Amino acid sequence: MDSRFKTMRHIEATRNFINRVILHLIHRSEHHDQSKLRSPELEIFDEYTPKLRNVTYDSDEYRKNMIEMKPAIDHHNAVNRHHPEHFKNGISDMNLIDLTEMLCDWKAASLRHDDGDVLISLEKNQKKFGYSDELKQILLNTVCVLEGTYHRANES
Repeated sequence: MDSRFKTMRHIEATRNFINRVILHLIHRSEHHDQSKLRSPELEIFDEYTPKLRNVTYDSDEYRKNMIEMKPAIDHHNAVNRHHPEHFKNGISDMNLIDLTEMLCDWKAASLRHDDGDVLISLEKNQKKFGYSDELKQILLNTVCVLEGTYHRANES
């Protein structure tokens, strides 16, 4: 039996599913955080974005700012599914598209802080959102792809 036809059909089906994921990610990239550009988020983000630049992620000062920004943050989380807070059961209700956008968001957010570091964010967010070590490792592996590094030694 020549298996090439069945193999080609499998390759085509896989390609189609990957393309569907790509289309979802393109849609997410084009619509990411658009809610920050209008009320009720815009005014609050206009005030607090410059203040947060010099604040360490998840520090007492950061958390204080988040409390003050609560109306915007609550709205943002409600309309943007790349945030675990969007879901009743947090990260466990998310899909891989959500997680990919979330991780890209965390990486980009780390660049907005003078002392930002997505690797530290992964550690802090594991405690905050309660995700497993296995998911943390998958997110770390993906950060390496985002940064163009494909191997990160645990020790040097």
